[in-house]
Amino acid sequence: MRRTCHSITDWVDVKWKGGVMGHPLQKDGCSCGVVVVKTDMELGSMVSAVRSQRVLLGDEIRPAVILIKDGKIHQIHSDISVDVPCEVLDVADSVVMPGIVDSHVHVNEPGRTSWEGFWTATRAAAAGGVTTIVDMPLNSIPPTTTLGNFRDKMQEATGKCFVDTAFWGGVIPGNQLELRPLMEAGVAGFKCFLIHSGVEEFPHVTDCDLHAAMQQLQGTGSVLLFHAERDVQQTAEEDGDPSQYSTFLQSRPDVMETEAIRTVTELCLEFQVRCHIVHLSSAEPLKLIQAARQAGAPLTVETTHHYLSLCAENIPAGATQFKCCPPIRGSANQEQLWSALKAGQIDMVVSDHSPCTPDLKKLERGDFTEAWGGISSLQFGLPLFWSSASKRGFQLSDVVRLLSRNPAQLSRLDNQKGCLAPGYDADLVIWDPERKFEIKEGGIHHKNKLTPYLGLSLQGVVCATLVRGQLVYREGCFCPEPLGKLLLIPPERSQK
Repeated sequence: MRRTCHSITDWVDVKWKGGVMGHPLQKDGCSCGVVVVKTDMELGSMVSAVRSQRVLLGDEIRPAVILIKDGKIHQIHSDISVDVPCEVLDVADSVVMPGIVDSHVHVNEPGRTSWEGFWTATRAAAAGGVTTIVDMPLNSIPPTTTLGNFRDKMQEATGKCFVDTAFWGGVIPGNQLELRPLMEAGVAGFKCFLIHSGVEEFPHVTDCDLHAAMQQLQGTGSVLLFHAERDVQQTAEEDGDPSQYSTFLQSRPDVMETEAIRTVTELCLEFQVRCHIVHLSSAEPLKLIQAARQAGAPLTVETTHHYLSLCAENIPAGATQFKCCPPIRGSANQEQLWSALKAGQIDMVVSDHSPCTPDLKKLERGDFTEAWGGISSLQFGLPLFWSSASKRGFQLSDVVRLLSRNPAQLSRLDNQKGCLAPGYDADLVIWDPERKFEIKEGGIHHKNKLTPYLGLSLQGVVCATLVRGQLVYREGCFCPEPLGKLLLIPPERSQK
């Protein structure tokens, strides 16, 4: 069991040298080098200032002091010797940058809290440097498809979130008249499926449903997210060995994504409603996406950490913890996704955290055709991305753009999240991008620990997480009570 620690003095000792803060004595294996003036600062306390030799400001890493007032970034000083009239959290040369915004998280509460819940999901988020999540409208029961259901979800989430939490609404057959009330109530936008969602209470939409939804969304500034797969005439054999990953992969070919995205691009151009393709796994539709954008479609696209970190060739027989939809594809496809990311053709990277109870993964039979499709990774997005991206020439500024700023913009939170600048929320991740660690079950904070990343060595250790200036996480320890807010997008931001 992990120790519970509440005082920052449980983490480090503090020394003074001639009236100037010096480096701390290391304790309990911590190597993040934090120094504070106020030695009794507790987890959950408001931090007034953060000083580091490596603060990411714009595209540059440089020394800076960040002053925090009322949960917002008040000032940023490039002279780190500047006198400030408050306690300073000195993190030495740990990197300080905007907290991660994960705009694709399935929390599953209410209704499927054995899968996950707001308490465990947001603790895992905080441990991963994620300061804001946006909850998907499924797989909770009921789904977020009516105003009443949204109120139920808000009631369930209240008092349980360790990081800030926003919400997507859902588009299902026949609920088009619920969309405007949901917008007024504060959802960030909407999601729909073009194929069976995997749960009966969130059916996929037809072309007729899409036209009705688009008409409701026109002129609102809202966004419609698409699970972009469509059933097509199967050409692959469907009677292969269900324990072989190749059998499952052949059942979800690239053309399913391509044909769905063709539909999305046509709708986007016709209605000029913001559209977003979630979890792109196939590189084949990228040309369609680019052509639509060049023709004026307000279209964005994300991929996920598992499509960038895992490949089909390395998935063992029966290892159903790797199953997700769309599927993890081959290594050549993966390299195309990385190239598209580098070229700006993919806008952001998210977790698509979609956990379940271990029994639903059918590990005892290793049956890919029957197992639940979803991967748990909310806690590990930052090191997963950095471990691969740093070897491909990506910079820390790319991490902020792809994991913070662009997801905040998609969710219409970019006026308060995803940037280190005065007036923005003081959401900070303090981390060591050089330090390595191994994912072990005891260090996983998701409710269910089953993940394809177990045992993987990654680069990039999150030392501490601040949400609106409050120290919510530090080296395996959490603030004693949840401090996250429920974020509602004001109606005036929803309307053009």
